[in-house]
Amino acid sequence: MDRGTFIQHEGRPAVRFERTYAHPAERVWEAVATPEGLSHWFPSTVELEPHTGGKITFSGDPNLEPMTGTVLTFDPPRRLAFSWGGDELLFDVEPIDAEHCRLTLVNVLEARDTAARNAAGWTVCLAELGRHLSGATTDGPHSASAEPWQPVYDAYVASGMPYGAPIPGASSHA
Repeated sequence: MDRGTFIQHEGRPAVRFERTYAHPAERVWEAVATPEGLSHWFPSTVELEPHTGGKITFSGDPNLEPMTGTVLTFDPPRRLAFSWGGDELLFDVEPIDAEHCRLTLVNVLEARDTAARNAAGWTVCLAELGRHLSGATTDGPHSASAEPWQPVYDAYVASGMPYGAPIPGASSHA
């Protein structure tokens, strides 16, 4: 499994993930581009206007204040991009065949030192997405049943991914 890679995306730091699912592209699109689908695995409750230029709102994340962003690209069932604070999230859903697709998630970072923190968060979230797509009940990335975040973060730091940004809820950081 792809645990995430630190990259440059159009001159900005980013973390990139790729997953292949035994589901049609339309099923994965519903999970990553609709408020109902996102509710199973995304770290915030999301409401969005489903068109390029639309408003997107985020709330309910215990680590972040509610905020709004802009839908940068809305091209069903292939590409969704939006701003989230100073970051951008890009979701590409690519059909492989009628029953399989590839999801690429790129988190374009506002700051380089958020790479390990955000990569660990997306690793936990994508594990929840995989569980949801497989039909398992998910309680979301902040739940006790989700993959623990800290060991994933520690592994990213040990691998040399940029780190140092404050960690919400922690009294100090590495």
